[in-house]
Amino acid sequence: MTSVNRLMRAIRVFEFGNPEVLKLCTDAPIPSPGEDQVLIRVRACGINPVETYIRAGVYARKPTLPYTPGTDIAGVVEEVGKKVTSFKNGDRVFATSTITGGYAEYTLCSTSTVYPLPDQLNFKQGAALSVPYLTAYRALCHKAHAKPGEVVLVHGASGGVGIAACQIARAYGLKVFGTAGTPAGLDLILKNGAHKAFNHRETDYIDKIEEATGGQGINVILEMLSNVNLSNDLRLLSSGGRVVIVGSRGPIEINPRDTMLKESSIIGVSLFSESKEERNESFAALFGGIEAGWLKPLIGPEYTLDKAPQAHEDIIQTSGATGKMVFVI
Repeated sequence: MTSVNRLMRAIRVFEFGNPEVLKLCTDAPIPSPGEDQVLIRVRACGINPVETYIRAGVYARKPTLPYTPGTDIAGVVEEVGKKVTSFKNGDRVFATSTITGGYAEYTLCSTSTVYPLPDQLNFKQGAALSVPYLTAYRALCHKAHAKPGEVVLVHGASGGVGIAACQIARAYGLKVFGTAGTPAGLDLILKNGAHKAFNHRETDYIDKIEEATGGQGINVILEMLSNVNLSNDLRLLSSGGRVVIVGSRGPIEINPRDTMLKESSIIGVSLFSESKEERNESFAALFGGIEAGWLKPLIGPEYTLDKAPQAHEDIIQTSGATGKMVFVI
């Protein structure tokens, strides 16, 4: 159901393929909310690597064509369904999922995926909250079961998930190491929770990390690019260490013997597998971090909707990530 004569700008994908398949439409109909839904005027939408895999048609979950990408948005409630009592027009909110897609001026969301946007955060920060911080918390707490006092290496720490992981790990009492590829990135991760930062462009950086552990190894590694780093990660682990796979862009050959002596683990993470109870726990922790003041999403490059193909190019190709990429709408 759509509102008569109400049109909006939205990115539409009519075929899977390269970034150029992201088409800006200026005459997309504005949808009307169902009974348990809210219509949100989108002010910002996060840009995530997974959206590039879905667009290319190489992800396990394929949406029905045509579709509008985008999940984590922040904005203002424009209209509520008949049964909605938890939100009203004008409320500042963010959402962890959308029904009609977030790369648009308006989107429909189920009330179960919408949350009040804390006063401490602006819309861009709200759009940078859900996927990065939920992923980082799930990786650290639900999958790695990281404990205060352990050493965590965030391998690729200057992007959205990496910064989130550094902030959470530092607040939870871990010793935090991070890697980045530029001086600016190294500076950012040190300002956002890392105790030590290493340049992963240096040929001997793995040796430097090993040295920094005093030979004890790393307890937990959050790995953003496992197709490049997994073999080195296994070398870096302590006895009983865990590598949590957050991102990968292809296959890699490893020697399984590298896991045997240390009895180390390789663990995958996916927000799609999160239970409702785990989601509630994660948000309780994140809202606590916002109140305490240590959780502050770091915004990186900003794009307008017409630059969607460039944004998808940049999030995969640009080296030296610096915060969360967002659309400002």
